[in-house]
Amino acid sequence: MKFETLAIHAGQEPDPNNGAVMTPVYFTSTYMQDGVGKPRQGYEYSRTMNPTRKALQECLAALEGGSYGLAFSSGLAATDTILRLLNSDDHVLAGNDVYGGTFRLFDKILRRFNLDFTFADTTDPESVAEALTPSTRLVWLETPTNPYLRITDICAVAEIVHAHANKPLLVVDNTFATPYLQRPLELGADIVVHSMTKYLGGHSDVVGGAAIVKDKELADKLYFLQNAVGAVPGPMDCFLVLRGIKTLPLRMERHFENATAVVEFLAGHPKVKKVIYPFHASHPQQRIATRQMKNGGGMISFIVTGGKEAALRVVEATKIFALAESLGGVESLIELPAAMTHLSVSGSPLEVNPALIRLSVGIENKDDLIEDLKQALEQA
Repeated sequence: MKFETLAIHAGQEPDPNNGAVMTPVYFTSTYMQDGVGKPRQGYEYSRTMNPTRKALQECLAALEGGSYGLAFSSGLAATDTILRLLNSDDHVLAGNDVYGGTFRLFDKILRRFNLDFTFADTTDPESVAEALTPSTRLVWLETPTNPYLRITDICAVAEIVHAHANKPLLVVDNTFATPYLQRPLELGADIVVHSMTKYLGGHSDVVGGAAIVKDKELADKLYFLQNAVGAVPGPMDCFLVLRGIKTLPLRMERHFENATAVVEFLAGHPKVKKVIYPFHASHPQQRIATRQMKNGGGMISFIVTGGKEAALRVVEATKIFALAESLGGVESLIELPAAMTHLSVSGSPLEVNPALIRLSVGIENKDDLIEDLKQALEQA
């Protein structure tokens, strides 16, 4: 089946008891067993598995071209669980432009458990090769990155990583692109991770995370950790993400259409110093982006000419773009990463330009969005 069909049907067969088309929400913590050690259809406790979560996990696997999907209570819960595959003194190589919450987890928490982290420019495959060490066990990519929208050539990095003596795991955070625009497993990744809170859910009404793999041995290790650690989503969260996924292809096309129009407006505005968008001609990795992504998505970053204070005035002046963290919903959002989503990287080599503004372009009328930004930029 094609992607659009999988988004609606994968893992979501009509209920065999009554024919219900929509996946039921199983509000239960436990299940009656047919005998000691004989769980009915394998269900015994909802931390271990729930039918609504099972449907979502199967759908996620199908959309990413994987074989096994795992759902978590947040994107960071998925990240934390994946890092538990490692042992003390193992080395992790990550991009030098990762989400602030990812950096905080790596640098402020997991370092205390004797994991070693290096942050390098993953857009340069040679930098990746040079940063690998004899103890590297995992390489963590975001592409596009958050918030600079840098693009990493997944195929090139996968070739380097898998040629290393340790055969490190290659993890790709695919939150910004979604499986509709990019399929990292097909490009050489071992694990794909998502914040389902963003485009997969798509309506700013649920928090969740996901990991998808092809390899059964790796999947079994992650399923064990998922159950042992217990950072799983509730059934209603799973249902909301499933419902959001059904319109993912339509939404991503509209996000792209609107973002393209907004980029063209910003690129011609005298108070905009720089526009960052993967499919724009000015982007340094545009060629790679157009090769491994279906379209440029709905995320835009730009830098205003007046610096930090001008950027602050702009983000506080919009009327349709809501000043809020997160992204990927049907509504447009605007934020200052340096003071909001990426405050945790302040003072580090990953520190974000305080004049950089990040947009999550929604699916409203593009002319309304441009007019809103136009009047806001008058305050810059």
